[in-house]
Amino acid sequence: MFESHLLLLTTISPLIGVVTLFFIDESNRDLVRKVSLYTSLLTFLISLLLWINFDQSTAKFQFLQTYSWIPLVNINFTLGIDGISLFFIILTTFLTPICLLVGWESIQKQFKLYMMAFLLMETLVVCVFCVLDLLFFYIFFESVLLPMFLIIGVFGSRERKIHAAYQFFLYTLFGSVLMLLAILMIYYQTGTTDLQILLTTEFSQEKQKLLWLAFFASFAIKIPMVPVHIWLPEAHVEAPTAGSVILAGILLKLGAYGFLRFSIPMFPDATVYFTPLVYTMSVIAIIYTSLTTLRQIDLKKIIAYSSVAHMNFVTIGMFTLNSQGIEGSILLMLSHGLVSSALFLCVGVLYDRYKTRLIKYYGGVTQTMPIFSILFLFFILANMSLPGTSSFVGEFLVLVGAFQSNTSIAVLASTGIILGAAYSIWLYNRVAFGIISTTYIKIFTDVNRREIFIFIPFVFLVLVMGIYPEIFLNPMHASVSNLIELAKVVK
Repeated sequence: MFESHLLLLTTISPLIGVVTLFFIDESNRDLVRKVSLYTSLLTFLISLLLWINFDQSTAKFQFLQTYSWIPLVNINFTLGIDGISLFFIILTTFLTPICLLVGWESIQKQFKLYMMAFLLMETLVVCVFCVLDLLFFYIFFESVLLPMFLIIGVFGSRERKIHAAYQFFLYTLFGSVLMLLAILMIYYQTGTTDLQILLTTEFSQEKQKLLWLAFFASFAIKIPMVPVHIWLPEAHVEAPTAGSVILAGILLKLGAYGFLRFSIPMFPDATVYFTPLVYTMSVIAIIYTSLTTLRQIDLKKIIAYSSVAHMNFVTIGMFTLNSQGIEGSILLMLSHGLVSSALFLCVGVLYDRYKTRLIKYYGGVTQTMPIFSILFLFFILANMSLPGTSSFVGEFLVLVGAFQSNTSIAVLASTGIILGAAYSIWLYNRVAFGIISTTYIKIFTDVNRREIFIFIPFVFLVLVMGIYPEIFLNPMHASVSNLIELAKVVK
């Protein structure tokens, strides 16, 4: 009985924390900290029980819970997960306590609001990954904007934070309006928004193309794909460190997850028809954003543009429509969630001490911050997909799948690996080596104990995923095979 409610517990635990915090006085900072952190850690432990009790031999949705919402119009709130959504939920519950710890000392004003925003975000994102109804997916997909809007607009570090918050909000809202219209069209044709029923429903080719484009508008902005990527660097630069972590680690995955959960299985003919468009946009994004990264002078913008390149690598993997490409894309998303989050944490360490993210003010950090320099180097190498790290396995599988699907695209996409190595090494060289910039920075302090404890899980997981990826790949096999069958392109 307890096992059947694990998924529901995972979704409501952070919400219970939000309600509890509402009744705690803002001045009682220690109690706010404890309630927030213990709630997020409990949620993480419950999500691990999902993994332990997950049956990887079946492609069926597990831990199903259905609640009638509006019986009159046949709309129900249904929760369930498969091998595709399992690790996204665990990644969300893993990163949330990290985000809370990042703001442990640095957030001074409206501390309770900060903690409540992240716990609310956790509930909404977990619901996005496990809800099996189109209308509820849309509701949670859009609701994520609200806490993120507050995190950027209230806790951002620079003057343009309000502008960045509105830009993030309006960009993503615009695309999602088209998805809502598509959901209404589906409902009026089928009389339901239940995903499990819709996966067995066939749409005409023309209607598939129309619906696919409506969903694509929303998901492409969220990934983001070029040319609708402008909001991302701005949002990252203005957001606090924890905001960048959750944005890069989780929110960029929502669009890609939407493709896997809805666009590919529900509109298979349209997916095949529009695959050349996705390939073209992805390759342009990989090359363009990698070259753009080389000329950036802000530490956060470098990692932000790098994220766009990595996520467009993911879209190539998904649309290869073979098991290697799709599993590689999921693994690469999980890896990116760890590596890019860790890199933003590294930037946060520097910014907390020296209050600047411009590279020209740094240099010779290896001499003054040796422990930090080792950690930074490790994540830089992981970002450039060094063998033995998590990103290598994901990118390798994506390229294997892409070679089977379209050799030219695979060759063009692989240039992103070369450019990725170029901007990653150059970034590390400018920050870590050279002459110490004592003209601008007088006092140097290495990472403290709290920061080391934050980084250790990232190092461990990046190595485990890179050395023994089977523990992550095995639960995906059945669900990915089922996805390919639904797409009717078994090769």
